[in-house]
Amino acid sequence: MINSRKYLIVFLTVGLGILAACGDSTVESSAKSSNNSSTQNDDSDISNKDGTASEERKTENSSGVNDKNQKSDQEDTTDKTPTSNEDGEPLKSDNNSNEIMESKKDEYLKKLNEMEESDRYTEAKTTIVEMEEQEEERYKKWDEELNEIYGVLKEQLNTEQMENLREKQRDWVTHRDEAAKVASLKYEGGSTESLEYVATQASLTRKRCYELVSKYMK
Repeated sequence: MINSRKYLIVFLTVGLGILAACGDSTVESSAKSSNNSSTQNDDSDISNKDGTASEERKTENSSGVNDKNQKSDQEDTTDKTPTSNEDGEPLKSDNNSNEIMESKKDEYLKKLNEMEESDRYTEAKTTIVEMEEQEEERYKKWDEELNEIYGVLKEQLNTEQMENLREKQRDWVTHRDEAAKVASLKYEGGSTESLEYVATQASLTRKRCYELVSKYMK
């Protein structure tokens, strides 16, 4: 009887030990499971945060690229001004055209002043023959310049204006030659008659160059 009780006590003690051990194992397992779950949730949160941040960066980058593209398109649109009409002909700028015309007038006035300055400081010849040759050269130079100016005016003036100028120019040529003849008759029969004729032609031609540029050239 005593032995049976001992066996029972030992059996109960072992059983309680086993139950206690099982209980600890269950608690540890639950704790590990809880820790693992927490870790997974943390990792998931991190992953979600990283993914969200990545998406936000992509959105910002995409937005920035779109803004740049829009600005670029706007700049291109602003810079691209039409340079030709529907027929493909280049457009003419009135402002640029006026500037060219004005500068043309200034250019010729400056040129005429330089030519006159050159005549003023040219050394005069001493003999009648040499002086006559010198005046002939002067007349030729100014007559060539007059023809050049006349050609420019053909491009600038309209048909009616050019026709009026052509009539006036014919009258001026007649006046020039008549005035030269009258001036030379003062020395009729003398050695300077022909010299005075060509010298007068040269001076009147120089004056006419200034008149055409100042009055008609734009």
